[in-house]
Amino acid sequence: MREDLLHFIWKYGKLQFGELTTSGGEIIQIVEVGTHNMLEGPDFFDAKIVIDGQLWAGTVEIHVKSSDWYAHHHENDSNYNNVILHVVWEDDIAVFRKDNTQIPTLALKEYIPSGILDAYHKLFHQNKNKFINCGHEIGTVGDPIWGNWLDRLYFERLERKWDLISQLLEKSQNDWEKVLFIMLAKNFGSRINGEAFLGMARQLDFGMVRKIQDPLQLESLFFGMAGLLSQELQGDDYYDRLKKEFTYLGAKYKMVEHPHQQPQFFKLRPSNFHTIRLSQLANLYSREQNLFGRIISTQSLGDIYEVLSVSASAYWDDHYTFGKVSGSSRKKLTTKFMDLLVINTVLPIKIGYSKYIGNDVSEEIINIVSVIKPENNSIISKFRELKVRFPSAKEGQAILQLYNEYCIKNKCLQCAVGHGLLNQFNGKA
Repeated sequence: MREDLLHFIWKYGKLQFGELTTSGGEIIQIVEVGTHNMLEGPDFFDAKIVIDGQLWAGTVEIHVKSSDWYAHHHENDSNYNNVILHVVWEDDIAVFRKDNTQIPTLALKEYIPSGILDAYHKLFHQNKNKFINCGHEIGTVGDPIWGNWLDRLYFERLERKWDLISQLLEKSQNDWEKVLFIMLAKNFGSRINGEAFLGMARQLDFGMVRKIQDPLQLESLFFGMAGLLSQELQGDDYYDRLKKEFTYLGAKYKMVEHPHQQPQFFKLRPSNFHTIRLSQLANLYSREQNLFGRIISTQSLGDIYEVLSVSASAYWDDHYTFGKVSGSSRKKLTTKFMDLLVINTVLPIKIGYSKYIGNDVSEEIINIVSVIKPENNSIISKFRELKVRFPSAKEGQAILQLYNEYCIKNKCLQCAVGHGLLNQFNGKA
């Protein structure tokens, strides 16, 4: 028995209603189960329960065993003084409030229909060699369950992306332009070099980025601060000019090269090399002096593409690394890469800023993300094998949130899919 199942049973009234009685023989009538509390304190607030003819209003606490009350030290916590009913699976000990008054206890063991226990076992415990608990059943879930749940999951994932932005805003005293730069730098680095680019961007005085409009100077600044201009390279005029510019900037702004983390080439395709990405980032900022304002004013994916559409400097047309000539191609940001920037930087910034100024752009965000193609990764591929559909990046991002925050944490009863399947199985029992 798990406590989350007891929460589910109490919250959704899955009891065999009739004459419920406490362990002491008092007759119980549930008027209102209360509001589920996801934070600290009793599990349900504002419950109304008639116990032995007397109407009580207060909180309800749920445990697997009564003795968990003492294991969790609730007897010393004033937040639990207003508990009117202790709901448990097994009543193994009498429980008292801080003032030594006994709390009535309802033992659910006698009142839960066998069908719901069988359904719970079928769904969550017969999961050997399954990717997720409901792997065999998730494909049967209909659109009515998926619709609102996927929207909610998508915005939950946006909130998680907001955590770092919030920290950066606090440290920068709400300098949104600077925070946008740091987040863009991180995501230009992608998964492999994201932390290295993040360290570089945080270490930089963003005032320098604001002042410098020459692409070569910005490239020298980014390359130098990332620790990429320390080698001796003969016969490469572009590299020599970068080193010279970085030396000049270092002297002018009293700046010292001290890379937080060295970028890596390992496991990267050439188009994703940090040399190419840093040049693209530098060219973006040399072109856009008010990038934050441009981003916030966009209202469609096409508008955002127009702002982000940028190429690396001409040197990189026939190079991927310093000093090594390659086949010629313009190193322009691809639509696929811009989509990642939109998902991981632009939309979290847009929704965060809208909340900051008191606007609601939820519909705009949904409209934008719904026309982006879903990304391909191992998790998405496995859900596709389970017949889950991914019309757009909205569903893709939502499924990643579902998997990371619900599936692998076994929070099936906090999931609309698990809830729906449990009801479905119980109905067949």
